[in-house]
Amino acid sequence: MTDPRRAPGADLPQWVEHLTTRLGVDPALVDVDRLLELSSGVAHSVARPAVPVSMFVAGLAAAGRSPDEIAALLADVDSAAAAWGAP
Repeated sequence: MTDPRRAPGADLPQWVEHLTTRLGVDPALVDVDRLLELSSGVAHSVARPAVPVSMFVAGLAAAGRSPDEIAALLADVDSAAAAWGAP
């Protein structure tokens, strides 16, 4: 099976490399698998339209933080999303 992140015209690693270079972001700070996992959690626990907004807010909050701080921030977003749908 072909990795959909590398499908013709939709090469996610290439896109991330292009975008991080264009925007002056350290590509080492972009954990694609973690972000996709988090996006899935937000989509299922909150709502699909909440994904891009949540990721944008998390991105704003992540600016200037260390990789460990970013990991903690993403864990916090994940916890908030999981709690949102809980009774």
